Amino acid sequence: MKKKVAIVGVTGYSGVELVRLLLTHPSVEINGLYAHSTAGQLMNEQYPSLSSICEQEIQVFDAKKIMEENDAVFFATPSGVSKKDAISFIQADFPVIDLSGDFRLNQEEYEKWYHSPACEQKYLDKAQYSLADLERAEKHYIANPGCYATATLLALHPIAQTDWFDVESIIVDAKSGLSGAGKKLSETSHFSFISDNLFLYKQNQHQHIPEIVQKLQTWNEEIPYIQFQTTLVPATRGIFISCYIKMKKELSEQDIYDWYERVYKGKKFIRLQNKNTLPSMKQVVGSNYCDIGLSYNSTTHVLTVVSVIDNLIKGAAGQAIQNFNQLFGMDETLGLQLAPVFP
Repeated sequence: MKKKVAIVGVTGYSGVELVRLLLTHPSVEINGLYAHSTAGQLMNEQYPSLSSICEQEIQVFDAKKIMEENDAVFFATPSGVSKKDAISFIQADFPVIDLSGDFRLNQEEYEKWYHSPACEQKYLDKAQYSLADLERAEKHYIANPGCYATATLLALHPIAQTDWFDVESIIVDAKSGLSGAGKKLSETSHFSFISDNLFLYKQNQHQHIPEIVQKLQTWNEEIPYIQFQTTLVPATRGIFISCYIKMKKELSEQDIYDWYERVYKGKKFIRLQNKNTLPSMKQVVGSNYCDIGLSYNSTTHVLTVVSVIDNLIKGAAGQAIQNFNQLFGMDETLGLQLAPVFP
C-alpha cells in the first residue's frame, strides 16, 4: 500500500521539486498540498509545467487534517514556519521531514545565526539531523540538512575522521546557483545583476556554518571552526564546493584517494571521480548524486576536495525523500533514480 503524504510550503522551489519527484515515487501518493498565501488555487495554476500532471488544489494549513489523512508530512517552508506549525506533529509523534533550518541547531546557535527566537529545546531534542548518505533516518522528526552543508560535509567526511591534517586549516569556497536563494525576489536576483556576474554574500554569517561545524565535530572533536564563504553564480541550479585542507602527514594522492574510495564504497548516491579528475557542477544537475574529486599538491601539502550537487535535489527535496525512504524502511533509491540532465 502506498504511503500518503502531505507537502506544506508546496509553492516554493523545494516544494514544487518534492511534487515533481514524488509523482514518480512508486510507493507514495501525494494526498495534500498546503501553502499559506496561495490556498484555493490549483497547483498547475502556480506552475503551468504541472498541467495535466498535478492539478490538486492548494489548501489552507490544517495540522489535524494532515495527521488524520496522511502517513507523513514534508515541510518545505522558509525558516521560521515549522518551529511554530510543526509542534503539534511533534507532540503527536507524527512523521515529519523538515527541509528548513528550524530544527538543525540548538536554541543558542539558532538564535545567534538566524536572528530569531528558537522553539523550545524539548522540541529540538526530538529532531534528528540526518545526512542521508551517512546515517539512517530513525526519529519521527527529521531535520533535513541544508544544501551547502550537504555538499561540504560529504566532501570533508572521510578526511575529518583522520589525524592527517591541520584542524585549523579548513577553508571552504562555496558557490551556488540562483535557485539556492529561494523564490523571493531581491536586488541581487535580478537578471541584470546576476547575469555575467559573481556575488559574494553573507561573509562569515551564513547560517549553514554552525550546521557544518557541529557535524564535523561529531566526527572529529578537534576541529574548532572552518573558514566558509558563499558566492552566487549565474546558473539556475547547482552547488560547487572547493575545500582546501593543509595536510600534516606525509601521504601520496593515491593514499588519500584510496581512503575516500574505502569510506564511500557502496554509497549509491556518492560518485568518486577517477583519480586526477575533478567534477563540474553541470554533471549532477537534475539528479540526487554528489560527485567528489580530489587533488593533492605535494609541494604545498594542500588537499583540494571538490564536491558538486543539485541544490534542489540532493540539497533539498531529493535528500528529504531519501530520508523518508529510510524512515519507512524502503529502498532509499525509490523515486530518486534520476540521470543528470546534460547539457
